[in-house]
Amino acid sequence: MMAKVFHYGSISLITEPCRSAHLKAMEVAKEAGALLSYDPNLREPLWPSPEEARKQIMSIWDKAEIIKVSDVELEFLTENKKIDDESAMSLWHPNLKLLLVTLGEDGCRYYTKKFHGAVQTFNVNAVDTTGAGDSFIGAFLSKIVDDQSVLEEEKKLRKVLRFANACGAITTTKKGAIPALPSDSEALSFIKDNVKRSNNPFKSPKLRFLYCSSC
Repeated sequence: MMAKVFHYGSISLITEPCRSAHLKAMEVAKEAGALLSYDPNLREPLWPSPEEARKQIMSIWDKAEIIKVSDVELEFLTENKKIDDESAMSLWHPNLKLLLVTLGEDGCRYYTKKFHGAVQTFNVNAVDTTGAGDSFIGAFLSKIVDDQSVLEEEKKLRKVLRFANACGAITTTKKGAIPALPSDSEALSFIKDNVKRSNNPFKSPKLRFLYCSSC
């Protein structure tokens, strides 16, 4: 069975032979028709210098069709402390179909060639933010792998991003990264319960938190 999405980070770009293997894998995946998805997942201490990290992360930037960055990564890559649409769009390239910017407790923003907007977060009691960013992008990709029309239709995209936000939020409520990942049914139940709570004017909101902005 052929993979439909190839998702990767930037840590494998730091040294050889991982870097060459990474580049070859991207080439093979693209030739096979897979969608290229990039989450830089910046881990600055692993790099020789911030300058080298920025250079290598951006060296494959224009190959990706989906890119997810956190607000911290957006600031790092643009060297601009303003987290706004202009800053995000400075990272746009012609091959890109979707740019996602995660904003911690403020949810996420999305940018396509035709439209852009924001999807708000959920109210949860955060216990451990480890892996929440991975949960978000993993949930998102799991929903578009068989229906890439999501990238063209804003209503569909917002629904999928809400699901991804839910998965990220749930992950923060449990200890550990992998054990905290929710199933589809857990995420859908969480969203349904959240709708019920939001419709109850006597229900006090819990602590607002989605995921660690550096994830």
